[in-house]
Amino acid sequence: MDPSNLEKQRQPEEPRFLDFPNSKPGSGLNKFSSTLTREHDFPAAQAMLYAAGVPNEHQLKNYPQVGIASVWWEGNPCNMHLLDLGKEIKAAILKQDMLAWQYNTVGVSDGITMGGEGMRFSLQTRELIADSIETVTCAQFHDACVTIPGCDKNMPGAVMGMARHNRPSVMIYGGSINPGYSELLKKPINIATALEAHGSYIYNNLTNPNDPSQTKEDLIGDIEKHSCPGQGACGGMYTANTLATAIETMGLTVPGSSSTPASSPAKMRECQKVAECIKICMEKNILPRDCLTKKSFENAMVMMMALGGSTNGVLHLLAMAGTAGVELTLDDFQKTSDKIPFLADLAPSGKYLMVDLYEIGGIPSVQKFLIAAGLLDGSTPTVTGKTLGENVESWPSLKQGQEMIRSLDNPIKKTGHIEILYGNLAPGGSVAKITGKEGMSFTGKARVFNKEFELNDALNKGEIPRGENLVCVVRYEGPKGGPGMPEQLKASAILMGAKLTNVALITDGRYSGASHGFIVGHIVPEAAVGGPIGVVQEGDLITIDAAKHRIDMHVDEEEIQRRMMEWKPPRMPVTRGVLAKYARLVGDASHGAMTDLF
Repeated sequence: MDPSNLEKQRQPEEPRFLDFPNSKPGSGLNKFSSTLTREHDFPAAQAMLYAAGVPNEHQLKNYPQVGIASVWWEGNPCNMHLLDLGKEIKAAILKQDMLAWQYNTVGVSDGITMGGEGMRFSLQTRELIADSIETVTCAQFHDACVTIPGCDKNMPGAVMGMARHNRPSVMIYGGSINPGYSELLKKPINIATALEAHGSYIYNNLTNPNDPSQTKEDLIGDIEKHSCPGQGACGGMYTANTLATAIETMGLTVPGSSSTPASSPAKMRECQKVAECIKICMEKNILPRDCLTKKSFENAMVMMMALGGSTNGVLHLLAMAGTAGVELTLDDFQKTSDKIPFLADLAPSGKYLMVDLYEIGGIPSVQKFLIAAGLLDGSTPTVTGKTLGENVESWPSLKQGQEMIRSLDNPIKKTGHIEILYGNLAPGGSVAKITGKEGMSFTGKARVFNKEFELNDALNKGEIPRGENLVCVVRYEGPKGGPGMPEQLKASAILMGAKLTNVALITDGRYSGASHGFIVGHIVPEAAVGGPIGVVQEGDLITIDAAKHRIDMHVDEEEIQRRMMEWKPPRMPVTRGVLAKYARLVGDASHGAMTDLF
């Protein structure tokens, strides 16, 4: 790739974000910050910049200013180390003859809020993170931006902010957590172990085969203490790693960022590379929306299918594409899933974690493998100034004899695990995660729950029995109805831990990347706006057919319409505050649950 061709490739577009008609951009790397620092047009601004640490007039007038946005806070292992990464990046940027300013965005721990009312605040933090990055970058006239996310919504929020201001930008992922180790079970464990152990605990099958004398209280306590040994995001191909992998594949990070463990020395060394790359982006004018193209999103979908990524990847890729002005639809995911094999034996459905993938070459080695196979396009631009293919050309190939990434002639599933389903239950679409291990179709009687907590209460009381096939319907949990479209990992994990293979879950809410089993989420229209899921009744027969891409209730159209006529909108759960504002602004899941639809 010749970066000089990027200017020729850029298409003029009508303004969608704030222009700065009163600014006086210069021609150097400090073309935005020079609005404040050239001559004496803004003496108060210059006085405050000196107070903030600019040492002399030469640096004030000539050095570009880079904002470093971390989603740091202490109460979550995914984010607790990001301030330290930011300090390393700032030091490295200063050595590049640039000024750097650290700032923070908000964050919510999905693992801590899962199954509780706090989870309703999680998805909307994606918008708050994007808003924060856009706000600080534009308000402070930063010339460039480095973002440091760590947990699920952090990554897409950072990229959406970068796409909005569209100034030279690089993302660095905080990295994955190391696996824990159970002292009692004598085996590696992780956050999913803790969640699924809850189901085993409730249904009284949490035992230690090596020592039957240990109580379930002893075992679950040991799992809780040792599942998360330190810093880093949840370790499987859950949502955080799905999105980090996608964003690396779209060219917005340095190679290897998504698979380098959080606690490894290599992650700290990556900070130096980020500083070098941000200067390359400024010198060559490589902008986020140069990397966020239809071709790069297609590459991201290929990686998502090959590695068994989270259903949340659909939601967030749609939102990132929408923000960048790239046309991406649910049907694009199905087209990719139909042709890309599922290759990775990674958690939650497999046995390996991202730190294991790092040991055999990491994400760049997988990219190299898929480029050689003709499944990934290596010509897309990246923040290094090179193409994706050039970035991984000298990277080691996947280690010989490894079993984590299957060969193309021996896939886990011949097609992808993400299935886009339509039908009389989801006329606007829905997203299923079906690896094939559960079969490709499921029919059962509806058990209806108007909120997630109702299902969780039933599971906690052991009221969901084995035997007859059941489809548990959880509704009024969509973007507007929740509000906030909470993840429902608690329920799916209990089912897995309790081995309730006779139960499928469907919802207008969503699931965690750690969820697995026969599950369907993102049902559109959601119940709160009058979607058909709102009129499902107890005992209705429901069929989920991944082969036909259908999800239907066995109720004739006339009866559905009769029920719809009798349906009345529920009272809004909240009427003030951030969630009420979010509910008023947010769009449907099939378009990424965005709050800034154009």
